[in-house]
Amino acid sequence: MRFRPCIDIHNGKVKQIVGGSLRDKEAIAEENYVSDHDAAWFARFYAKDGLKDGHIIMLNPVSAPQYRDTRQQALLALEQAPGYFQLGGGVTPYNAEEFLSAGASKVIVTSYVFQDGTFNRRHLEKLVTAVGKEHLVLDLSCRRRDEDYYIVTDRWQKFTDVCLNPETLAQLAGSCSEFLVHAVDSEGRRNGPELTLVDLLAQSPIPVTYAGGIASFEDLEELRSHGQGRVDVTVGSALDLFGGNMSYREVLDACRKS
Repeated sequence: MRFRPCIDIHNGKVKQIVGGSLRDKEAIAEENYVSDHDAAWFARFYAKDGLKDGHIIMLNPVSAPQYRDTRQQALLALEQAPGYFQLGGGVTPYNAEEFLSAGASKVIVTSYVFQDGTFNRRHLEKLVTAVGKEHLVLDLSCRRRDEDYYIVTDRWQKFTDVCLNPETLAQLAGSCSEFLVHAVDSEGRRNGPELTLVDLLAQSPIPVTYAGGIASFEDLEELRSHGQGRVDVTVGSALDLFGGNMSYREVLDACRKS
């Protein structure tokens, strides 16, 4: 189980937010922490520890006035640690190469592939043609509806009709190099991981990273157990770097030991 660092950028600031609270209208979100450090500082910090395959996520839509500042922060971070971070947020076949050339190791995509509430295979094929599956991460962030998990898009605000299950994971695995999955209803709430979802992700045929709800070292152990050591983890709001109670250094040690 690897620790995957995250740099979430909203309105030009590195933040930890409550994922389900994000709203494009007026660019608002419930904030757990807003850092005094910029994204470039975090990129250098994580790179010093040799942490690769972390995520830089731009949380403003391309159409928002705030996107320009958010994008600038992301590019500065990529410049500080080329090849270390994957980048997501408004990525399409038409701008993906720009981010890869700027230093992103891979691009992360949701809304372009799951558009208008459904899976668009033609769009996925365009992405694979543009960047190659080795440079593509599919973000399958999801929320629970009834008894199942459904992929959500547009900064986690819109449900699709795509149920996240072993068949979906197997179907999509041939077109990307890994998955990133936020448990949106737990993201930023520090109420523990959604272990039913982790059980599902352990069946992924390609690498997968889970984010959402981690609040303690006991949570990390449960994640390791339910993920069968195959599910990597992102810890955000609970880290002391973001005002939380979990020591960053101890989190690294716990993940490396497992």
